[in-house]
Amino acid sequence: MSAGIYARKNGHQVTIIERQKSAGGNLTGWKRKGFTIDNCIHWLTGTNPNTEHYRIWQELGAFDDTLVHYPTSLYTYEEGGQRLSLYADLEKLEGEMLRISPDDEREILALTKAVRAVQAYMGIGGKQNNEKADWVKMLAQFPCLLKYYNMSTQDLAGRFSHPLLQRFILCMLGRKFTALAFLVVAATFCGKNGGVPQGGSIEMARRIAKRFTSLGGELLLGKEVVKIYTIGNRAVEVELSDGTRETADYFVCACDAKITFNRLLGKKPPRALQRQYADPNMPLFSAYHAAFSCDVSDLNFRGDFIFPLPWQYQKLLKTPYLILREFSHEPTFAPEGKTVLQTLTFCNEKTAREWIALKENKAAYRQKKRELAEALSTAIYEKFPQMRGKLQCLDVWTPATYHRYTGGEAGAFMSFILPKNKPPVPVSAAIPGLKNAFLATQWQQAPGGLPTAASLGKQAAEIIQKKESARAFLSTLFPTKKQKPRPVS
Repeated sequence: MSAGIYARKNGHQVTIIERQKSAGGNLTGWKRKGFTIDNCIHWLTGTNPNTEHYRIWQELGAFDDTLVHYPTSLYTYEEGGQRLSLYADLEKLEGEMLRISPDDEREILALTKAVRAVQAYMGIGGKQNNEKADWVKMLAQFPCLLKYYNMSTQDLAGRFSHPLLQRFILCMLGRKFTALAFLVVAATFCGKNGGVPQGGSIEMARRIAKRFTSLGGELLLGKEVVKIYTIGNRAVEVELSDGTRETADYFVCACDAKITFNRLLGKKPPRALQRQYADPNMPLFSAYHAAFSCDVSDLNFRGDFIFPLPWQYQKLLKTPYLILREFSHEPTFAPEGKTVLQTLTFCNEKTAREWIALKENKAAYRQKKRELAEALSTAIYEKFPQMRGKLQCLDVWTPATYHRYTGGEAGAFMSFILPKNKPPVPVSAAIPGLKNAFLATQWQQAPGGLPTAASLGKQAAEIIQKKESARAFLSTLFPTKKQKPRPVS
């Protein structure tokens, strides 16, 4: 939709073909028993008006006049009766970490100093979250940031002596991400750049789709592209699942990269993408989830809450931590006095593929989901006895759900884990061997996500505009016979 909106702004005729009945891909949610389940946005990079991502979201209609909710903390980790939250106030976060572990003062101050450096680099530094460092200051901070670039999250956690601080760092991102990812998360959220638009994922997707159609774009829903036909070095048309075909002068592929190459084009991905798929340090990841209805009064936390699981649940759920998220900030998501409580359990590629394979046996798959819901609810009851018997399971979704919905490789809803010593440089949008087909997908840049997809969609539209401008310029230098204007789709 990003590529489509920017192409329309450039005056091109645009058709978006979407296999589902609503636009937005993983930016979606659904209704169950009078409750709204939100699939996507936990926090959204680009809610600070001083950032480039904010300007992109504004141009895409993602916010309009919609209020943005800024929670007081991104998540809270609890262990052994102690809690630590990633507060929106960086000074408060620093103070709490120092209170918990004075012995880690040196590492705590170094970490928060690095977070402030990242904020200044992003243009969200200072007390008003609107200051951007000049090149001199950026160069001065380079050695500090390079230290974290060479660390994984596990390396970073190991620099602290207090177990609570160690697991506070590991519980959200795991052990394999670059430590810079933790810095960027903290810098973004503490820089008032990680809010949640009111209405969540469903409403944000609707607003963007509305912006596209209001600009005159054509949106074909419930239509799946099954093949891209090429002649020589040009794509010429796409075939849809209903047997119809659509022609265009340009094609932008926004789905999973392996679908684009293996299924639609019948060719290998570019080498840069192949290297990422083959890199053991950049594995795919997915998750399984459950959503429950609960009484708001039974919750003694707000936002995201993470706690370590007893060993028997770790073995069953294949994760050391359970991530809970409540939605009391969205009163329309549930009847009065109720809210939605969702679980998020990350899993590796092997586990994700096991879920996808299990889906072939519908009865076994349904039974496995029931067992999952029961295990999750029991783990929650043990942590919060006041909820015992009060949770009602609304839905369970797994890597097989993502695989069915988007066709994503291994059911991944984001792209690759970004490891240490790996710069987040995007893979080229060009499709080898084709002059008029391009990528606009989160798979071009680890770890993916909505802001990445939106930025690369804009980039694809800009590439097309440059090509059209060059073609128009050459036609003035070397005029040919008068031709009718050529539509661009």
